[in-house]
Order: sequence, then structure tokens, then C-alpha cells
Amino acid sequence: MSYEVIVIGGNFAGLSAAMQLARARRRVLLVDAGMPRNRFSQAAHGFLGQDGRAPAAIMEEGKRQLSLYPNITLRDGRVVHAQKQDDQFIVGIEGGGEERADRLILATGVRDTLPEIAGLGDRWGRSVLHCPYCHGYEVSGGELGVLANHPHSAHSAVMIPDWGATTFFTQARFEPDEEQLAKLRARGVRIERSPIVELLGDSPKLEAVRLADGRIAPLDAIFVAPKTAMASPIAEQLGCAFDDGMFGPVIRTGENKETSVKGVFAAGDAASSMHSGTLASAAGVLAGVHCHQSLVMQPAG
Repeated sequence: MSYEVIVIGGNFAGLSAAMQLARARRRVLLVDAGMPRNRFSQAAHGFLGQDGRAPAAIMEEGKRQLSLYPNITLRDGRVVHAQKQDDQFIVGIEGGGEERADRLILATGVRDTLPEIAGLGDRWGRSVLHCPYCHGYEVSGGELGVLANHPHSAHSAVMIPDWGATTFFTQARFEPDEEQLAKLRARGVRIERSPIVELLGDSPKLEAVRLADGRIAPLDAIFVAPKTAMASPIAEQLGCAFDDGMFGPVIRTGENKETSVKGVFAAGDAASSMHSGTLASAAGVLAGVHCHQSLVMQPAG
């Protein structure tokens, strides 16, 4: 069977894109590998109408709603290859043969790489956090930290005091410049230059961190921006162009969410350096709408 659109990825962006196309009565296949980036988090926050719900529950409900549309096919599986052949795209699904479509939407997400510090990975998504807008309220009032992992970490440290007393851990690698120092001091941020070597406490809770000089610093939560990489090779296989994002490469898209490859659209964390469920869902809506319009406006015949 040939579809009009194949959506690769069933998280917030992919589901939102598929919903627009379902309501436009297009034949759509959504393929989901079942490994969403937010699987480590207990709850999504700041998402209007979904605040406090588990990401898995939101996605399950989204799939249930999509399944009510007869023109949508939902399929579990991992897309392992894709190529353009004439005016169609051929998509290979692991253990499940190939499918064809006139358009593709990539909502393939990213893979996080955390600093190699003992106890950090065990707490990811619980007391080791990436976004204060997503999780800051839940840890507010505690002792908070920002772990420097890139040159923009000081900017994050300037924001965090709105949620609690903040310490900026430079890891002896990312020393603030004079302008950053002035902002940090104005915000009451403590600066710790001895690197964190271990996180302490009954995981996934965090009680303190051990520093390289042997001191123990009490801490309730710590924010870190992990480095990111594409979670899927499909965009690269198709020849999509990439931009250097703040934390890793992102798929280049125009305002209409179309990539550098005509007929391929992208949305979500794979195509943006700003990561949140709400933004991913909104980008998915735009990708779905513009993908539909590209089908409508294609040359006759």
C-alpha cells in the first residue's frame, strides 16, 4: 500500500503532525520505535491541559485518539532506512518490509549524552534535569545547581535563582567571563570551581555532590544541558542539511518545516535547539499543516 504521508516518530511532534493530516483525510502511516527521549521523566509540565501527566500517558492517549480516524495506520517499529525514488519515498522498517509515501515527516528526536560523572545518569529526568520551565517548579525552594557542560551554561545559571538558591559548578572548564560574572553575582549565584565527581543520595533523589577536593555540597537538584545527537540516521540518509545547534546538530528546516530535501518535513527536538513538549507539539502541527498544503498545491498530473 502506498501512503500519502509517512510520519516517523510517535512522540509529541509526530503525533501532532499526524493529527492534522488525519483531519485532512489523508492516508497516513505513523511508525514509532517506542523509545521517546522523555521516557525517563515521570511527568510533563508547562504543557497546557496536560500539566503533571506522565509523557507515556499523553502519548498513549494521543495514539488512541488518532486510531479513531480510519485513514490513519499506527505501527510499532524502527525505521532503518529511507530513500527517494522518483516522486516517492521508500521507507524500510526493521523486520517489516518497505512502505512508500509521497511525503515524509521526521519526528525522530535526539539522543542525550550526559557528562560522565558517577550517579548522574541514574538520576536523569528525576533530580538531574535539563529544563527549569519543565521541572523547576517541582524542585523550587531547594538547593539547586547548574552543571557547566557548554559555554552557554552560565546563561542557565542566571535564570535558576527564580526557583531556588543556586550554585554554578564550572567543572574547572567553563569559567564565566566578566559580563557573565557580573550577572551571576547580581542574581546571588554562588560559583564553585572544584569539579563535581559524584552525586550522593538514595537515587533517584539527590542529597549532595562530592567535589574533587573532597568537600560535600548539599544539593536537591541539578540542571545540565546534555550534548545531543540524532536518534535516527534517516535524515542523514535522505541527504537533509543540518545546522549547528546549541547542544548538537539539528535538521535544517524553513518556516514551513520543510527540510532541504523537497517533500521531507521535520519537527520536534531533531529540528530545534529549544526543547519542550509544548514546542515539539506546536512544531508538529506546523509540519502537518504545511505537509498537507504541499500535497494540495503540487502540480496537476
